[in-house]
Amino acid sequence: MSDSIIIATRESPLALWQAEHVQKLLRERYPQKEVQLLGMTTRGDKILDKTLSKIGGKGLFVKELEVAMQERAAHLAVHSLKDVPMELPEGFVLAAVSEREDPRDAFVSPKYETLESMPAGAVVGTASLRRELMLRSRFPHLTVKPVRGNVGTRLKKLDAGEYDALIMASAGLKRLGLEERIREIISDEISLPSPGQGALGIECLADDKETVEAVSFINDEKTRACCLAERAVSRALDGSCQVPLAAYATIDGETMRLRALIGDHTTGELASAERLGSWHDSQKLAAQVVEDLLKQGARRYIEKLIGKSEVTK
Repeated sequence: MSDSIIIATRESPLALWQAEHVQKLLRERYPQKEVQLLGMTTRGDKILDKTLSKIGGKGLFVKELEVAMQERAAHLAVHSLKDVPMELPEGFVLAAVSEREDPRDAFVSPKYETLESMPAGAVVGTASLRRELMLRSRFPHLTVKPVRGNVGTRLKKLDAGEYDALIMASAGLKRLGLEERIREIISDEISLPSPGQGALGIECLADDKETVEAVSFINDEKTRACCLAERAVSRALDGSCQVPLAAYATIDGETMRLRALIGDHTTGELASAERLGSWHDSQKLAAQVVEDLLKQGARRYIEKLIGKSEVTK
């Protein structure tokens, strides 16, 4: 490998924190190397007046970073794993998945202590169809409105009175030192996390064996198994920003517990499934959960939200 390692990163505060975190790990591991950041602005960062489901999905946050790697301007990119499309482009590989931060959702509000205490008509902001599904299913008396922008931008909109509360990822708030803004960590029994939520994914070119090997020490085997099981569920059920889907795996000893749900965020109707099995057979477990969801009619939600012609399963 060359004397330097270049990390492509979005320039939002959270993305920079994530890249700097990996930069620190690499510097400690390889003190003889210069580890640099290549800051970039992606289409997902530029288009803030539309929801991701309407402008192309999660891939808008990673495409420019992948081009930088293809052009050999960078060796790797650091992503919030929940923002990585379920299918990587040909030639790329998920080289490492970091140990997970808190994967649960957070309730943020200057007015109310808990989600349950909000009165009818109160306005909750979220950028996620999954969270919107949860709100419409469990708290139908609340008004749900979309909110885009980075963490700081969303909080400014909240503080300006545009919303009574926000539902956000607790991991991002904690990483940015904003834990004091969290009024309540929402139980995963109430709001099931998104696939990969709380974990960092390191993406490299598949043929760049040196970089793949260099970042391998960051990989946490059990976190990776959980996240790959979650992503397998999402992939099988058209895991895009157009379909509200949650999948969350935990490991206790040798046993993985995998839960997932899919539904219609406009009505709150949903199907859910849960399976237990060996964490070494996580892909088999994911296939069983997908089968359970399909038996409950998951396909009809997909067909309604993205169109029958696009449904292949």
